Amino acid sequence: MPKDLLDLDATPERLRALADAGILPPAALERALHLSVASPPRAEWRSFLSTALMALGTMLVLSGVIYFFAYNWADLHRFGKLGLIAAAMVGTSVAAWRLGEGLAGQFALLASAVLVGALLAVYGQAYQTGADPYELFLGWAVLILPWVALARFAPLWQFLLVLLDTGVILFWAQVLDGDEDSAAWLAVVLGLLNGFAWATYEHFANAGVSWLQRRWVPRGLAVMTVAPLLAAAAVFIVAPSEVGPGAGVALLLVLGTLAADYALHRHLRGELFLLTLGVLSAMTLVTTLVGRLLIVEGDINEFSLFLMPFVIIGEVALAVWWLRNEARTTGSAEEA
Repeated sequence: MPKDLLDLDATPERLRALADAGILPPAALERALHLSVASPPRAEWRSFLSTALMALGTMLVLSGVIYFFAYNWADLHRFGKLGLIAAAMVGTSVAAWRLGEGLAGQFALLASAVLVGALLAVYGQAYQTGADPYELFLGWAVLILPWVALARFAPLWQFLLVLLDTGVILFWAQVLDGDEDSAAWLAVVLGLLNGFAWATYEHFANAGVSWLQRRWVPRGLAVMTVAPLLAAAAVFIVAPSEVGPGAGVALLLVLGTLAADYALHRHLRGELFLLTLGVLSAMTLVTTLVGRLLIVEGDINEFSLFLMPFVIIGEVALAVWWLRNEARTTGSAEEA
């Protein structure tokens, strides 16, 4: 749901708007502006550094586990390999249980979910099961689903989505062995899958679910939604007669995401990241179209190459002007 006006951050734009409306006196405005741009207090810095170092440490430990098995593969018996990973999984799972729903416990559960993939990979190599890589990633996603559902940890849900995306891409490459048009349909499938996850996140965040209030996760989901669709749409613009209908569908979906970006920006009273993502997508489509008209369909000459930079500069200037106008209108402030 949109934030109550009293819950919005006290950004300089909003404070000046209050002063212009006569609600905030000049003396209070000066003090409010100072507080709005002040550095975070020591407690917030400590919390940020603790979280960042915990995440970094978790990733380094997990990468160390992978490289340990890669380096010592020939010297370890298969039971030793499986036993070590199983012990690490049990240890991280017990740690997650003992640490509870705090950040440390959630990172421990994330580590345990990652080790499930390592266990499947080692098992497949040790016993030569003949499974395709896409089966590894899809099976990995299925096995960790109960943990993901119980964790209430948004990064773990995003990790699950990455596994599903990887499995779908490998399935397309290894089983379907598709051509360029099927690659466009792959982009459509990925866009719809990631878009469904994005819309689901926004729905439950809008419903007030406490652990879904951080904005960086839906921003990542938005990028994962737009990126494959934008690539297929650009191909459609460059050579519409040489690609199938999948690229056209991708273009329509990209245009739909632009509308969704703007609607969310207005609904949340300021979501400049999504708005910027939409502007970059529109600039990419327009630049691709202009490049096709000037270079592909027209004669390639010095004038065409000279004109393209000015087109890009004009797009950037227009985009910056519009984004600044939207920021002033909504009093936007980027939040984590």
